[in-house]
Amino acid sequence: MSTELELPYPDLQDYINDMNVMMALIINGPVKSFCYRRLQYLSSKFQMHILLNEMKELAAQKKVPHRDFYNIRKVDTHIHAASCMNQKHLLRFIKRAMKKYPGEIVHVERGKGQTLMEVFESMNLTAFDLSVDTLDMHADRNTFHRFDKFNAKYNPIGESILREIFIKTDNHVEGKYFGHIIKEVMADLEESKYQNVELRVSVCGRCRDEWDKLAQWAVKHQVYSNNVRWLVQVPRLFDVYHTKKQLCNFQELLDNIFMPLFEVTIDPARHCELHLFLQHVVGFDSVDDESKPEHHCFNMESPLPVNWTVEDNPPYAYYLYYMYANMAVLNHLRFIVSENISHGLLLRKAPVLQYLYYLAQIGIAMSPLSNNSLFLSYHRNPLPEYLSRGLMVSLSTDDPLQFHFTKEPLMEEYSIAAQVWKLSSCDMCELARNSVLMSGFSHKVPLPLLFRAISFLYMT
Repeated sequence: MSTELELPYPDLQDYINDMNVMMALIINGPVKSFCYRRLQYLSSKFQMHILLNEMKELAAQKKVPHRDFYNIRKVDTHIHAASCMNQKHLLRFIKRAMKKYPGEIVHVERGKGQTLMEVFESMNLTAFDLSVDTLDMHADRNTFHRFDKFNAKYNPIGESILREIFIKTDNHVEGKYFGHIIKEVMADLEESKYQNVELRVSVCGRCRDEWDKLAQWAVKHQVYSNNVRWLVQVPRLFDVYHTKKQLCNFQELLDNIFMPLFEVTIDPARHCELHLFLQHVVGFDSVDDESKPEHHCFNMESPLPVNWTVEDNPPYAYYLYYMYANMAVLNHLRFIVSENISHGLLLRKAPVLQYLYYLAQIGIAMSPLSNNSLFLSYHRNPLPEYLSRGLMVSLSTDDPLQFHFTKEPLMEEYSIAAQVWKLSSCDMCELARNSVLMSGFSHKVPLPLLFRAISFLYMT
């Protein structure tokens, strides 16, 4: 016998009213001035704290037995699974695959199967010819403010077929190669012991079985590690799928994303692999190119999802409300939602919002090397300013495949930040501590922390 539950969810009118109030506050002159002065006050207070207590902090750190910056837990709170390896790692993996599986059919073109060797022969390449330069996956100066060029960097040698073969979960070989390389990344993390990551994979909502396929891939290849948790990113691509006639309305996208989650939560036997996979999923991430102009405003006159049939993409606020409403109901059954943002660069231009982020201690996973290649030069990145004001910031890598060179990209991120911004060991440990606090890892997992001994004096 099925029983319907009346579970509360956010009211649309309240959401729109709150959004309008927030937008009005952000542009209100007196409020902007007040928040700006409070942020300046926090920065000045931090500088005074450093002048008075820097040596005390250093002495307190030295008294902590067995702990230093290298053996405290750090979490990469923003990293995409498809680019979690560096270029050298991917290159070596591709070469090994060409030697080990040359005759394996990896792609079907016009009804005819192609082996891995045939795919590379069609490009006039051999394993010997391949190099990091020929892969050409590192972000360069031509990708600055060009999101389209950056996305193209996901294609090894500029060939989308290689992206499909090596860094996709749903392909002719059922994500075999991608599963293997993820396992190698996990082994490296386990060897380093104190580095954890929250890998991001996509569920786009274009069909109902996406969750099951992703879960089957994860279970089949056992992409599980105590050092890894998963986030599911939902690209805002309704307009693309609607144009291709894959979706009739926005409600279909929501159903494809959330119905399998409700089904597996109520009856795990209906989706066995998904039930197992969700034990390691800690949140959602709404992703897209935020620089795209929006052609609609979200208000009470906006059509309901079942009536959104125009080709234009719904505005960001529309996506967020309906995802938020579904998550709120789902959270009465299971808890899988994170409460952080990534990058946070535009906060530097919005003092009201920035001060609210400080008051609410909303986590901000910042990726200075990624931003340096895409949006904002390194020396203009606001991370040190946010840190001095007491915002909950952490360092993350975003896309090691495009932005990093070493086997430990997160340590590379910390190293460069420390050199450029003259961060103290206490600053570094506070960033690491923030990453743990804002991550989705269970508190039951032992996470050794070395934190700023007097860190909250300047925040009161």
